[in-house]
Amino acid sequence: MSYRFHNARILTMEPGREIFLGEVHVACSRITYVGPGDRDGSHAASESGEPVTDIDCRGNILMPGFKNAHAHSGMSMLRSLADDKPLHAWLNEDIFPVEARLSGEDIYWASQLSVLEYLTSGITACFDMYMEQEYVARAMDDMGFRCVQTGGVNDFSKDVRWIDYMYNKYNQAGSLQSYQLGFHAEYTTNIDNLKTIASVVQKNRAPLYVHACETREEVAGCVQRYGKTPVAFLDSLGLFDYGGGIYHGVYMSEEDYEVMKRRGMFVVTNPGSNTKLASGIAPLTEYMRRGIPIAIGTDGPASNNCLDFFREMFLVTGLAKLREDDASALDAREVLTMATVNGSRAMHLDDCETLSPGQKADIIMLDLHQPNMQPLNNIAKNIVYSGSKQNVIMTMIDGRILYQNGRFASGIDPENIYGHVAEIKERVV
Repeated sequence: MSYRFHNARILTMEPGREIFLGEVHVACSRITYVGPGDRDGSHAASESGEPVTDIDCRGNILMPGFKNAHAHSGMSMLRSLADDKPLHAWLNEDIFPVEARLSGEDIYWASQLSVLEYLTSGITACFDMYMEQEYVARAMDDMGFRCVQTGGVNDFSKDVRWIDYMYNKYNQAGSLQSYQLGFHAEYTTNIDNLKTIASVVQKNRAPLYVHACETREEVAGCVQRYGKTPVAFLDSLGLFDYGGGIYHGVYMSEEDYEVMKRRGMFVVTNPGSNTKLASGIAPLTEYMRRGIPIAIGTDGPASNNCLDFFREMFLVTGLAKLREDDASALDAREVLTMATVNGSRAMHLDDCETLSPGQKADIIMLDLHQPNMQPLNNIAKNIVYSGSKQNVIMTMIDGRILYQNGRFASGIDPENIYGHVAEIKERVV
């Protein structure tokens, strides 16, 4: 389909470009025009000759969708199952035992439940790490959702060489599904498996992603085992030779920062989950000072417990200000860059970064005609400091509107998904 969005305030997220009044045109899955109003609609003509759907944005904001750069979508059925515990007790006493009873079909339905929440939050892609990844890919495809998966293998899951198979299976042109190498964490993966994963990295000359430096306990355990912090140790095995990133990155050493800068790595901060689990506050201003790019993730719906990117953005800047005792730390515009452009780059979605001709049509519309967005003194700061999911009135992915004005696209039946997840919960919890 082709669309002409007119009478819109447009936040392209291109460097140095301010919000302006204009229109955006979409043909098939791509943005074809972003600029001033076009009265004759010539820019909006479809390459295939299809009629153009004309949407009056009524002065609302069009911007790139948020990129959830760390997620465990299949954990949605575990929401509020085991709250108010520290991370390691939460994982070992409650989460791991229940996860052992989940089938691939269970994870299929739980992943779809998370997609519903992503769409209502303006999230147009997620960087997902979970089990039964072929079922996750099927769930995402069936929902029309863009997903990059990364390996979550460890000593208790599939053979670690599985990530090599998945990497070469899912990185196909034109697909909504792609894959990056990864594993769960140093503390769940023995040295022999780590060396095998390193061989997969070297074979594919590919980046790698992993949970690292999330808690003091994790860092201390790695130092006790290997004499190095997690980032430094994993780098010594060649795991970061081609870059990649870490999820969380709360407790960092000087050597860790140097490794990440030298390897061109990303850190993905997860402030909601880290706050709820009392894991700590990531040193985001230090990453920025050193030129290490930051993306934002929600983590899983069992540890967060919601998949709300507005809450994450507020916590990113709010916690940084508290940590640094500096109200000027982390400007709202920098947070929006982390939530959109940096997330795309961390996930290797190079054509989903901005609202620009040629980029994928992963677009959201935010309603400015609500009390929390008025007055319009500074729209970008309103989005970060006062915005909420109630402002999301459209989520488009790959040129398809999947959520609009409180309703999901035809073919997406939320009650059916809720029912399946409820049945699974009764059986496994």
